[in-house]
Amino acid sequence: MSHNHSHDHGAETSEKNLFITMSLNFLITIAEVIGGFISGSLSLISDALHNFSDGITIIITYIAMRLSKKPKTSKYTFGLKRAEIIAAIINASTLIIISFFLIKEAIERFYSPSQITGNLMLIVASLGLAANVAGTLLLKKGSKGNLNIRAAYFHLLSDAVSSLAVIIGAVFIIFYKIYWIDPLLTILISVYILKETYEIVKEALDVIMMSSPEGIELNELKDLVESISGIKNVHHIHLWKMNDNDTHFEAHIEVEDMAVSKTIEIQKQIEHKLHDKYEINHTTLQFECGACEEVNLIKNGN
Repeated sequence: MSHNHSHDHGAETSEKNLFITMSLNFLITIAEVIGGFISGSLSLISDALHNFSDGITIIITYIAMRLSKKPKTSKYTFGLKRAEIIAAIINASTLIIISFFLIKEAIERFYSPSQITGNLMLIVASLGLAANVAGTLLLKKGSKGNLNIRAAYFHLLSDAVSSLAVIIGAVFIIFYKIYWIDPLLTILISVYILKETYEIVKEALDVIMMSSPEGIELNELKDLVESISGIKNVHHIHLWKMNDNDTHFEAHIEVEDMAVSKTIEIQKQIEHKLHDKYEINHTTLQFECGACEEVNLIKNGN
């Protein structure tokens, strides 16, 4: 049995950037709640709730990042890397719940429209847009290789879009007195956020359920490994992701009758091919010679 433990930690978001982003979101939340109640704008209050959830998201993201870096123990032999995936689900799920709540409030506002102070709505939304753009820029780099950071990044990006929509709405209210545009924007923003957060939840759940990573076809992978000289077949394959950066592969490798020492070279070739083509960075290989009666790709039963 062999193990390959190469690591690709990817781009990390500094704790300083997370703290700055969190502070910006809580400040804007206070400003937008006050501005929303004074101006009567539901879309501004919806933006404030999104910003508040962003601040909570950053806290959860930070805690998860710290947990994921804790050393492995006899109880948690993989470490706590999945903490970031759980955080991504919590963050995205929170945003989904908020979006449904705001859609409900916006529908009620259609039936009971109220006058809105467009000038105040415009000023506060502009401040929100500036803060959210700053936040997305701070988290953009880290979002590329980390699902947890990506969930937080999307919270901020969706808020930037939300703030922009509120600004457009404020302009229509100021110049054309079209007050129904406020709940309409709230619904459109919420639907957009629901669509995008669904993808994050789906990807995170796939990781939790240990599904094979997208883009890797098992039969194609099997053919690649079996193309190595000395290998008769590959069976009982398991392929999963521990988190965004760690893809694991384990399998039984049936080889021709040979000394155990000769499998070391075969092991290195397998690891090299899998890493180069699929970015698989953890392999566990069980070499054998006629040991398994069943040599299916996936082992049936327990």
